[in-house]
Amino acid sequence: MTTPWGELALTRYPDDPRDQLRAWDASDEYLLRHLEAEDVPLTGAVVVVGDRWGALVSALAAHRPAQINDSFLSQEATRANLARAGAEPDTVQLLSTQDPPPGRIDVLLVRVPKSLALLEDQLSRLAPSVHEGTVVVGTGMVKDIHTSTLRLFERILGPTRTSLAEKKARLIFCEPQPSPERPANPWPYGYTLPDGIGAASGRPVVNHAGIFCADRLDIGTRFFLQHLPDSGGAHRIVDLGCGNGVVGTAAALADPGAEVLFVDESYQAVASAEATYKANGMPGHAEFRVGDGLTGVPEGSVDIVLNNPPFHSHQTTTDATAWRMFTGARRALRPGGELWVVGNRHLGYHLKLRKLFGNSQLVAGGPKFVVLKAVKR
Repeated sequence: MTTPWGELALTRYPDDPRDQLRAWDASDEYLLRHLEAEDVPLTGAVVVVGDRWGALVSALAAHRPAQINDSFLSQEATRANLARAGAEPDTVQLLSTQDPPPGRIDVLLVRVPKSLALLEDQLSRLAPSVHEGTVVVGTGMVKDIHTSTLRLFERILGPTRTSLAEKKARLIFCEPQPSPERPANPWPYGYTLPDGIGAASGRPVVNHAGIFCADRLDIGTRFFLQHLPDSGGAHRIVDLGCGNGVVGTAAALADPGAEVLFVDESYQAVASAEATYKANGMPGHAEFRVGDGLTGVPEGSVDIVLNNPPFHSHQTTTDATAWRMFTGARRALRPGGELWVVGNRHLGYHLKLRKLFGNSQLVAGGPKFVVLKAVKR
């Protein structure tokens, strides 16, 4: 990536030489050009929110910024890209969306996320730290910046305007006007699950901003909940890519003696899963882990893996995440252990499972979704 301060070699995480997707886009470049052209002072406290793969903080490392990110994978990419740029490990303060934000922010740079709810939550959390002199600049591709995006900046921070588009990217300029009458942050959000979905029927769910379908039960998970395995006798169950944890919580409700590991690369998701589990008064046989799939889980230590894999990485449709989840599940499962997957019928996950496990069984099928089971031989 070309920046006003030199060239940077950047990769996504995990680094895959076959992956042709870049670790930055035109909106990152536009923001950096603006900072240099306008001679924005970067001597104070600089905070970068939503820096997907660390491109922005790698370029600004000399100013010792803080990065706030919901993604474990993005944080790992940031560490790798900073090292590649020759920056010291402590140059950038890496914070998650669940960490307390810095107490004072002089320059706030925001990569507009796909989730409007996550933007609302983060601006609400950061608002007390900005002051009238804070420089606030958002950036994103034109397709990601809507009237609702601008209204959020305006409602939470202050008057907002946009730049002209360049290479399909746009900047957002906001002039903060701190006020004791800021709107309340509506996140986390809770609701009650509907009836007819097995052990989780009528149970409470807690959702932090930014997770998939944070304000309702999505139809794929609903279908999965109706066809979960009878886990009686299972010692260890994993809710892989747990989201708000409703699947793993349902498994725990059905088999209170099981140990359940909730894992996701999103800090917001794991916080939601833990809140959902506790809201249901569970006895505590659970572990909540933010990480890269089942990396670090001992080989052959798991009885059942429950998985609703994503098929998007930001704006890109891909099966790479599902494939890595399936591969990690096979390694972590004991012989005879089972991977249960729900997915859109058209994605053809049965072919991947047969290639990896040597078998795939259709447990349930509907017009749009299928539940599949693969057994580790």
